[in-house]
Amino acid sequence: MGAKAAFVPGVIALMLCILPARTGADDLKPKRAAQRSQLRPSASGDAGALRLNADVLRTMTAYQESLEKLRAVYEEDFRKRAEAVAERSGLYAKGYVSRSELEEAQRSMAEAEARIKEIEAKIVEARIGIAEAAARAGVLKLPPARSGEYKETATWIRYNGGRKWSLAEASKIEKFFTRRFGRPLPVSAFGQTAFHDRMRLDHRDAIDVGVHPDSPEGRVLMDYLRRAGIPFMAFRTKALGSASGAHIHIGGPSVRIIY
Repeated sequence: MGAKAAFVPGVIALMLCILPARTGADDLKPKRAAQRSQLRPSASGDAGALRLNADVLRTMTAYQESLEKLRAVYEEDFRKRAEAVAERSGLYAKGYVSRSELEEAQRSMAEAEARIKEIEAKIVEARIGIAEAAARAGVLKLPPARSGEYKETATWIRYNGGRKWSLAEASKIEKFFTRRFGRPLPVSAFGQTAFHDRMRLDHRDAIDVGVHPDSPEGRVLMDYLRRAGIPFMAFRTKALGSASGAHIHIGGPSVRIIY
């Protein structure tokens, strides 16, 4: 086996060790329930919180890099399978292969494409986490926000709403957004997710919405949240609309958690 041929399965094996195992939801529920019952928020606003946040940022960056390497492997695999489909399509038209052989190649290509989409969704998730952790470093250096305080910088916006927030109110936000813009609220993370478990972040009472804070939708949404007294943080990027982690985080900040 050539060096290049040996490299691909080796990379896949390495990346699969990094990615979470695909197990049944029922198998995960008892474990996660036990973990969450022991969650304790880490300190914030001090040197310890800054160190923890820096650790989160390093972990997320490494995770994104591993995903991008795996995506490159999957894209090469998809290219080869697409070529196989094209080849079999030609042979099928000439009667050299059966329809079942062509359909097998097509299924194989569809599976490869699904793997790419799954990895791309995880990359977007990681970028959102990186944007949030990078901005949080600046927020942690500030004094605790007063109730109702609004602060805006070049990279982030923070509003410390004066009322208690919970995920039970999410439906009100979703209905407002749908009525105003005619499409569902683009939620990228609702409450605690496998990604937040992996990064040991407490996201149990938060929602991440995939809109840029400087877009018309972002501005309208933030205005609604401020009028409702709902806390949020919004994260910008250098260029509006760039493929990045720009988003609005509804709820309190996701602090590091300890199991």
